Amino acid sequence: MLRLCRLRFCYSAIAGLLNTKDEQTFKLMNILFLCTGNSCRSILGEATFNHLAPTGWLALSAGSKPAGYVHPRSIALLEREGISTAGYHSKSWENLPVTPDIVITVCSNAAGETCPAFLGPVLRTHWGVDDPAHATGSEEEIDAAFMKAYNILRTRIEAFLALPLEELKNDRDRMKIELDRIGTLLPAVSLQN
Repeated sequence: MLRLCRLRFCYSAIAGLLNTKDEQTFKLMNILFLCTGNSCRSILGEATFNHLAPTGWLALSAGSKPAGYVHPRSIALLEREGISTAGYHSKSWENLPVTPDIVITVCSNAAGETCPAFLGPVLRTHWGVDDPAHATGSEEEIDAAFMKAYNILRTRIEAFLALPLEELKNDRDRMKIELDRIGTLLPAVSLQN
């Protein structure tokens, strides 16, 4: 599957694919998965969203205090799921190449933080997920914690992408209600041991 181009070249590339000279004709929707470290959950959200998203929707991720690396178990899990890991890295919310339309916080620490002023009037929601980077126990138990986080995020992303997105792009109130509802969803089948 042709993956949407990354970040700063998105608008021009998509406009070119649509054979239009006016980039504003096609409005790309940017979703930011925000966490503190940007090494696990927000990366899982970004990669999974971009893997599943329709044309015109792009996820990115960032952290308020980026770890500087992507957790190796996050990379391994995404690869096992057949999701590209190319280009993903831990980055700060202060260096975003585009302004997001929607900010989804995925950890408790990030939910209480104030978004940088330059983000402006973005739609915000919280999809809290336990941090698998803090999991302890056997290798299998730690891998299960990463899989649990991934399954929760994937369930929520799939529910989001099943919404009538073209309608909701222009209805912020309804979009906010749906995003908050989705933030409470859990996978139907638990993959815990």
